[in-house]
Amino acid sequence: MIIRDVRVLGGEPVDLRLHDGVIAEVGPGLKGAGEEIDGGGAIALPGLVDLHTHLREPGREDAETVETGTQSAARGGYTAVHAMANTSPVADTAGVVEQVWRLGREFGHCDVQPVGAVTVGLEGRQLAELGAMADSAARVRVFSDDGKCVSDAVLMRRALEYVKAFDGVVAQHAQEPRLTEGAQMNEGVVSGRLGLTGWPAVAEEAIIARDCLLAAHVGSRLHVCHVSTAGSVEILRWAKSKGWNVTAEVTPHHLLLTDDLVEESPVGAYNPIYKVNPPLRTRADVEALRAALADGTIDVVATDHAPHPVEDKESEWSAAAMGMIGLETALGVVQGAMVDTGLLDWAGVAERMSYAPARIGRLAGHGNPIEAGAPANLTLYDPSHRAPVDPSSFASRSRNTPYRGMTLPGRVVATFLRGKPTVLEGKLV
Repeated sequence: MIIRDVRVLGGEPVDLRLHDGVIAEVGPGLKGAGEEIDGGGAIALPGLVDLHTHLREPGREDAETVETGTQSAARGGYTAVHAMANTSPVADTAGVVEQVWRLGREFGHCDVQPVGAVTVGLEGRQLAELGAMADSAARVRVFSDDGKCVSDAVLMRRALEYVKAFDGVVAQHAQEPRLTEGAQMNEGVVSGRLGLTGWPAVAEEAIIARDCLLAAHVGSRLHVCHVSTAGSVEILRWAKSKGWNVTAEVTPHHLLLTDDLVEESPVGAYNPIYKVNPPLRTRADVEALRAALADGTIDVVATDHAPHPVEDKESEWSAAAMGMIGLETALGVVQGAMVDTGLLDWAGVAERMSYAPARIGRLAGHGNPIEAGAPANLTLYDPSHRAPVDPSSFASRSRNTPYRGMTLPGRVVATFLRGKPTVLEGKLV
C-alpha cells in the first residue's frame, strides 16, 4: 500500500509505502504497484496511545465494551489504549487482565493493554497480585486504583517498591479522601454560589507531594493521573527538577473546560455532563496546565475516557456519575487548546500523545517515529476541518460528552494498525 501526499508531523508532503505491517519507505513520488490511498495533504502522526481509558468490560457492558471502546479509539486516531482496572470484577488478578487483553486481540480495532489494580478490589487494604499480572500473557506494567486513591502511605510505598522488580509504574489517582468527603465540584466561588460541597485543590496536591517523596525514597517510577490544578503543576516541576522518576498526564477536558460551566452551561446550571473526577477547575488552572504540557512538566495527554449509560448521567447533580467520554474528540481539543494557540507544534503533539505514553507504559510496537522500518501504526489528520460535535455519530456506546454542539477543529481521516486500516475517510473499516 502507498499513501500519497501526507505531511509527517506537519512537514513537507511525502508518500508512505506500507508493507508487512511496517513502514517500508518514506519519500516524495514513490513508485510501485499496489493499493493507493490519497492522503490529501493530511498530517501524518504516529498512532496515538492513551494511557487512561475506561472500557468497562467486564461488568458494565451497558456503558462500553472492549469492541465499542476500541472502535471509538480508532475513530479518534488511537492504535493502543491502556484499559483501567475498575471493572467488575476488578482487574486485580492475572485471569481478569488476560481476559481484557484477549478481548482486545479478538476485536482488533486497536491494541488493548490492561492496567492492573494496585490493591485487591480497589479497596486500599492489601496489594493485588502485581507480580502475577506482570508475568501474565498481558504483561502488565502499569498499575492503578484509578477512581480511588491509594491513600495509605505504607501501602503506596510497598507498591512502589514491588513494581521495581519488573520496571513497572504505579499510576496514582491523587485524591485525599478525607478532604473530599461529599465533594461535588471544585471548591471556589462557583461552588459557593451554587451551594455544592467544594473539592479543594489541596486534596490533589497533598497526595502528589507525598507520592513524589515516596517514589524518590524507594527509587521507583510514579505516574500521576489527570492532573488538574496549578499547585499540582508546581509540585511536579519541583520533583522533576530533583531528577526523580515522576511523570504526569492531563486530560483534554482539563485543558479546555472550567468550573464556570457548572453554573453557566448552555442548558443552565447543575448540568451533570460537567461532573467529573477530578473536577473542572478555574481558568487560572487551565492556563497553568497548558503551560506545563507545553514545557514538558506534564508528559502526556490522556483521555480518561469514562463512558456512562444515559440513566447514570441524566439525573440530579448529586446522584449523577462522574466522568466524560473523550477518545473521539481528544485530538481536536488538543489542537484547539495547544496547537492553534501556538503552545505546541505537531511534533509536540506526537510526543505527548504517542511517544511518551508508549514509553511510560512500556508498550512495545507503539510510539515510534514515522520512518522506514517502524511499525505502521499511523494516524492521518485533517486540521482544517470544522464541524459541531454530534455524539450520535460516535462509535462509543455512551454519549456523555461535554462537547455536544461545540465546534472543534480537525478530523481523523484514517487510522492504520500495523499497516491495516481501521478507519478510512473518517469511517470504521
